[in-house]
Amino acid sequence: MSKILIIEDEESIADLERDYLELSGFEVEIETNGIVGRDRALSEDFDLYILDLMLPGIDGFEICEDIRKEKNTPVLLVSAKKDDVDKIHGLGLGADDYITKPFSPSELVARVKAHLARYERLTYETQQKNEIIEIRGLKIDKTARRVFVNGEEKIFTMKEFDVLAFLASNPNHVFSKEELFRKVWSMDSVGDIATVTVHIKKIREKIEYNSQKPQYIETIWGVGYRFKA
Repeated sequence: MSKILIIEDEESIADLERDYLELSGFEVEIETNGIVGRDRALSEDFDLYILDLMLPGIDGFEICEDIRKEKNTPVLLVSAKKDDVDKIHGLGLGADDYITKPFSPSELVARVKAHLARYERLTYETQQKNEIIEIRGLKIDKTARRVFVNGEEKIFTMKEFDVLAFLASNPNHVFSKEELFRKVWSMDSVGDIATVTVHIKKIREKIEYNSQKPQYIETIWGVGYRFKA
């Protein structure tokens, strides 16, 4: 269920928007103060924002600008102002749409659905372009060679990334240290087994909540390592 934040100081309008959106299957939150709404928009996860322009605290333009600095989530501006200059300004700040009051609730719902569908399609296409592995809060972008744990990026050396990506690409398969060395370093492992051990230790320190009780890279004693899917 998509979650929408409405920032609108006219409660009757906000309630009407919420009622129609909830009837269409959306989860809706309302804030009537610009500053409080802006803080929630930046600190919480929503799938779309509906912003009135004239708000107490700060206006919708500023909220839109702040959201765009951090997120690509769709933003719809709503206002009684019909001047083209306001529309141009709002769209220039990164808003996806500008709706002038009065408008029919069904039109708002239609636009919300259209923008959510477009955003989901673009997000899917981006994920398809980049080869990404995601499991239990761990995200490995093999194309961009980036690793995130619960949204926080972790910095990896080239070989640390190669080891993690290889194991994650072959989940539940046990690899010996010799096999890992041959696969990742592309050479025989004679005299270099410790290199694998050191890299696994460093990787665990970066991705595991408790490196002594790993939830991703498991040690199979006497055999090697396995990435738990």
